[in-house]
Amino acid sequence: MTTLDLTVAGSGKRLPVRPGKLIVAGYTARDEAAVARHIEELAAIGVPPPPAVPMFYDLDPALLSTEARVAVDGQATSGEVEPVLIRHDGTYYLGVGSDHTDRELERDDIAASKAACPKPVGGEVVELGPTPSFPDWDRAEATSEVDGQPYQAGAVSTLRHPAELLERMTATLGDIAGDFVLFCGTLALIGGKFVHGDTWSLSLTLPATAPLTHTYTTTR
Repeated sequence: MTTLDLTVAGSGKRLPVRPGKLIVAGYTARDEAAVARHIEELAAIGVPPPPAVPMFYDLDPALLSTEARVAVDGQATSGEVEPVLIRHDGTYYLGVGSDHTDRELERDDIAASKAACPKPVGGEVVELGPTPSFPDWDRAEATSEVDGQPYQAGAVSTLRHPAELLERMTATLGDIAGDFVLFCGTLALIGGKFVHGDTWSLSLTLPATAPLTHTYTTTR
C-alpha cells in the first residue's frame, strides 16, 4: 500500500498516510455556465464530455507521489495545480497537488488519461480538523509554473468548497472508509493552452500559514 510521508504545517507533526482511495474531481468550478463553456471548448479539440458534473474519477492510490521526480510515458503530458483534501485517522488536511494527465489519451478516455500519470502532492499540509470546514477558502490563491513560466493563477473560490465536493463525492461513490485523498479541481490556464513541459511548480497560498508548495520534474 502506498504511504505518503506528510508533515503538518506549524507543528511539524509527521503523518504516514496510507490512502485506500484516490479520487480526482473534475469540472468543479462553482460557475456552472463556465463549466458548460469549458466542456464545449474541450469537445472542440476532441475531448468527450463528462457523463456528470462534477465528475469523480476513482484512481489507484499508487499514483500518488511526494517525490521531486516522477516518471511519465507519454510525450504530451501536463500538470495543473489543485487543492488536495486528505483524510487520515478521521482528521482532514489540506494540501497542494497536480493532476498530471496524458493529454493525447484524454481525447479518447479521460479516466484512462488520468490513470496513466502520477499524481504529485506536496509534503506539507494544513490541519482542518474532524470536518472539512475551511472558512478561509474564499481567501486562498493557487498558482503554477511550468519550466519557470507562469501557467495558472487565481482564487480557489472559483472552485466548489471541499466540504461540498466531499458531500457530492459520497452521493456518487458512497461512503469511503479509512484514509483517502481527493483532488479538488483546478483553475483556467493563463494562455488557454496545455503546455507539455518538464518542471512544474505548485503553490497554494493560505491566509494564516506559509504557502503550501511542491515542485517536481517529469522523466521519460
